[in-house]
Amino acid sequence: MKSKGGFLKGRAKSLVFTLRGTWYLLTTEDAAKAQFFLCSVFIVIGFYFGINRYEWMFQLAAIGAILAVEALNTAVEKLCDFIHPDYHPKIGFIKDISAGASAFMVLVSIVCASIIYYPYLFHD
Repeated sequence: MKSKGGFLKGRAKSLVFTLRGTWYLLTTEDAAKAQFFLCSVFIVIGFYFGINRYEWMFQLAAIGAILAVEALNTAVEKLCDFIHPDYHPKIGFIKDISAGASAFMVLVSIVCASIIYYPYLFHD
């Protein structure tokens, strides 16, 4: 079945949904707020130290990955709560794994930040 709205109208609607979802994430989830704040701090630090384009590439990839994994973690948690509002061990297991993915991405990003900023902080 063909859409009656046209290609551009469909893309505009998708953009609205995307922006709304991002807004919901950043205004309702404390973990996402904290991660967004820390990511913003690292962007400022990157400008302060004048990191090169390759360092920016890795830093922005890490920031994007952190925020994307946090969004997916939040979506999994909300879906689990919707499906089974009461406590259930399997739902808890699923939510723990989802949170673990977010924590793992943060740890990898800390390693990336350490590699990027070590020469700027501890040069001879």
